[in-house]
Amino acid sequence: MANEGPILELRAAQPSFDESGMAPVPIDLRLMPGDCAVVECRDSARATLFADLCCGMISLASGNVRFMGLDWAELGDRQLYALRGRIGRITRRGSWLDLFGTHQNIILQQLHHTTRPTADVVADAMALGLAFGFPGLPVTSPGHLSPADLARAACVRAFLGRPDLLVLEDISDVLPADAAVAFLEAITAARDRGAAVIWFVRRAATWADYRSAVNVHLRLLDEGLFPVRGV
Repeated sequence: MANEGPILELRAAQPSFDESGMAPVPIDLRLMPGDCAVVECRDSARATLFADLCCGMISLASGNVRFMGLDWAELGDRQLYALRGRIGRITRRGSWLDLFGTHQNIILQQLHHTTRPTADVVADAMALGLAFGFPGLPVTSPGHLSPADLARAACVRAFLGRPDLLVLEDISDVLPADAAVAFLEAITAARDRGAAVIWFVRRAATWADYRSAVNVHLRLLDEGLFPVRGV
């Protein structure tokens, strides 16, 4: 999807405290195609809430959040589904359904939010699975996978479908070293295609190998989102 304006833009977006528990402070953020924002946040729950905010899942008291130029609050269900199909996300909470095999969990978002042929989605998922260290897509239920393999699967799911926005919570504590290399390569490839990236980290070491490629450095505190100088 071609886009010349911001991929993601928060304009004085003040979350509703009653509905989210987030501090009611206005947040500004603007990510253009190819941008990579590293957001330092030691509190995983706070990072998840901010990720939800960017994805249009948190009600606002004021301001707005726009993805691909469209205000989340003004969209109907059909548009919401279509746009969320353009977001690749890794969450600390996993969001896996044990009723289905892991392979089905991986492709479910693409099948639900897009009109891509199933065969194309599966082929792309297989290629990503190989890149992240699987011999193929795991068919067992997520509950039977190790934390390391669940982390691999989360990466495959997030990067599947050439998303325009990647919202990546920190799973560096469980992602194997070989998959960590593939993770950085996938971020770079996505940015080269024009995607924007929000990457949450809890420790500086997590993104040390990618520091020179990061062009936006932020810190998320309870008081709000703040720029960090001297990347």
